[in-house]
Amino acid sequence: MKKGFTLIELLIVISIIGTLTGLIINNLSDSRLRARDSTKKTELRELKTALRLYYNDHQAYPANSDEIGLPGNSFNSNDGNTIYMKRLPAEFDYTATDNQQSFILKVALENPSDPDIAASQKACPGNNYDANDYVVCDD
Repeated sequence: MKKGFTLIELLIVISIIGTLTGLIINNLSDSRLRARDSTKKTELRELKTALRLYYNDHQAYPANSDEIGLPGNSFNSNDGNTIYMKRLPAEFDYTATDNQQSFILKVALENPSDPDIAASQKACPGNNYDANDYVVCDD
């Protein structure tokens, strides 16, 4: 009797290892996607808090995103004495109403099946959003 594995046994083991590796890699990429989306949602909520602080000081929200600043930079008062947010999110879209008494923030999430997308769009009605837009508005 020969010792060792047959070619068929080796092929079966290799295919099982390949299948398991594929499943693990796929699950890891889904986890990373959800983590990036979670970060985007958290950053948008933090920006909402910063905008509320700005409103308390100025009795109006910024007229446009230029008054907030560039992504990655800080969100300061016009005189530079007050820092509302140390680092702005890398991605966000800001829109203020004409009278600057309300605003809408949105960001595109990578996972279109995230249940927070529909809930956020329902909480901020009145605009046409893309299917994967997560939205935060003033309450």
